[in-house]
Amino acid sequence: MVDDPRRFLKEMFETAVAAVSPDKILPPFLPAKPKGRTIVLGAGKGSALMAKAVEDNWTGPLEGIVLTPYHHGADCRRIEIVEAAHPVPDASGREAAERILKLAKTAGPDDLVLCVISGGGSALMALPAEGISLEDKRAMNKALLKSGANIGEMNCVRKHLSAIKGGRLAQAASRATVVTLCVSDVPGDDPSVIASGPTVPDPTTYADALAIVKKYGISEPRAAIARLEAGLDETPKPGDPLFAGNAVKIIATPQEALDAAAAFALRHGVTPVVLGHTIEGEARDVALVHAGIARQAFHHGQPAKPPCVIISGGETTVTVRGSGRGGRNVEFLLALAVALDGHPGIHAVAGDTDGIDGIEPVAGAFMDPTTIARAAAKGIKAKDSLANNDGHGFFEAVGDRLVTGPTRTNVNDFRAILVEKSQ
Repeated sequence: MVDDPRRFLKEMFETAVAAVSPDKILPPFLPAKPKGRTIVLGAGKGSALMAKAVEDNWTGPLEGIVLTPYHHGADCRRIEIVEAAHPVPDASGREAAERILKLAKTAGPDDLVLCVISGGGSALMALPAEGISLEDKRAMNKALLKSGANIGEMNCVRKHLSAIKGGRLAQAASRATVVTLCVSDVPGDDPSVIASGPTVPDPTTYADALAIVKKYGISEPRAAIARLEAGLDETPKPGDPLFAGNAVKIIATPQEALDAAAAFALRHGVTPVVLGHTIEGEARDVALVHAGIARQAFHHGQPAKPPCVIISGGETTVTVRGSGRGGRNVEFLLALAVALDGHPGIHAVAGDTDGIDGIEPVAGAFMDPTTIARAAAKGIKAKDSLANNDGHGFFEAVGDRLVTGPTRTNVNDFRAILVEKSQ
């Protein structure tokens, strides 16, 4: 029996996040020093800490620009850290992305362009393609975030509205050697999807991007749609010689976070059941499946006898139809609470490893057998909150939010459901 289920789940989440912290995992992946300059470029929620890890473990000249969300910076001396808005881009991100692209173009044959890329980089590097404005990009980002599109779909559209993503940063630095270090936040760890793959070939097309916006009924902004319809100036594709001699290394993955959590559970005498790190779909639907597995474990000892913990990752989606603030982890957890309806012996945590769920500075939340009743005592009906996509408001009201602050890493969502022994 776990003495304090919430503390157990909180420490498990913290262990998972710590296992993929860039300052610990990046140094062994550093490449050999070049004859010429070393230019560090990058973007993402973990990019500033990645840049600091480079600085702390690199001797010799070093320069560069790295873009990260507000309040995600790190104390770098030789690499400039620029903070900008996420997930809806702002002028700071656009200006920094333009400077990153210009600096990449100055790299010569003897130079190394070392790119540090993590999740969040796509929205941060908001350098609009010709014919569209930053406001067009902002409007499209908002529409995609509300649509229920998955990360691969969103980034496909973003690539084809960008002057820097979808391999175009590598194109700008094509005279130099480009080495990319990635912290993966996407199911399958595909580098062309991580931050919209600014340094790798893009297998998607304008036709793919146009099909996605049509699928979700997105018809504005008109300038962005018109660019997708025109289909000009396609992104560089696999096999393009500009990528010859470049290297891409995935230095941290969602699976590594799940493995660390599983090891934590075993150390505490709890059997881990890892469902995988590639789980996608509507958060409330994923919650129903997890609830069924938890009940099966509690009543029948399958797939493991209690005490056990069901662990999963991936990136679910929320199609916002109500007036709530969305957030896929709180939506998952609220749907789980509704499905379990006060079931004894089952506790859970769900949070984003970057410390931000949706657009809220909250990682996620906790759930226990008393969650529904405590909310009801405050006059809050869990089913109504779920229908309104108001998980953030719900868990704030009952005092069950998981607040970590910026973790400066990002390997996507983390979910853990602790199933205790029946009394």
